[in-house]
Amino acid sequence: MSPRPESAPAAGRLPRFSRAERWAHRATAVLMGVCVLTAACLYLPLFAELVGRRALVVTVHEWSGVALPVPVLIGLGSRALRADLGLLNRFGPHDSRWLRAVLRRDKRPGARPAHKFNAGQKLFASWTAGATLVMLGTGLMMWFTHLTPLMWRTSATFVHDWLALTLGIVLAGHIGMALGDPEARRGMRTGSVGEEWANREHSLWTGGPDA
Repeated sequence: MSPRPESAPAAGRLPRFSRAERWAHRATAVLMGVCVLTAACLYLPLFAELVGRRALVVTVHEWSGVALPVPVLIGLGSRALRADLGLLNRFGPHDSRWLRAVLRRDKRPGARPAHKFNAGQKLFASWTAGATLVMLGTGLMMWFTHLTPLMWRTSATFVHDWLALTLGIVLAGHIGMALGDPEARRGMRTGSVGEEWANREHSLWTGGPDA
């Protein structure tokens, strides 16, 4: 388990995220939202006409993209964040069971074993981190045009545009999943989750009856 947050949770609740983790998540979400919205204003004619001021939109998009890794990099000073990143980067046999159960739509108790993070959350975190780095690299090539050959910039533009579309779809799925799980949202907002929810969704983390 990750270390306890700054204040003890109420009775019947378990500490899940520290204050540093919650602020890193919020800051990253804001920057990602700005990137997505400004990208829509740059590529979709309807939004481009409504907003105008393309040069300003480009500047905001560029700097929010460059700043996107900063919250996590600052958050690495938190022991809790480092511990959770280690958990997100570690796959076990129970993760394969979780994925098979999801594919079979098996919702029986104990069919989807998970530690602090389930396999879907791990895949999302890994994919998003990789996509963000690729987006950052290709974006820098498009920004500083004098540093790379034309062929590189053309390829970078192609990758950046299509990966941005894919990232937008994946983020929409992530938001949809969060909207369908109020307790998970409360955990990210307050730092603690209910014991009943934790035992049901993350029994390997809590040592619940399905562990």
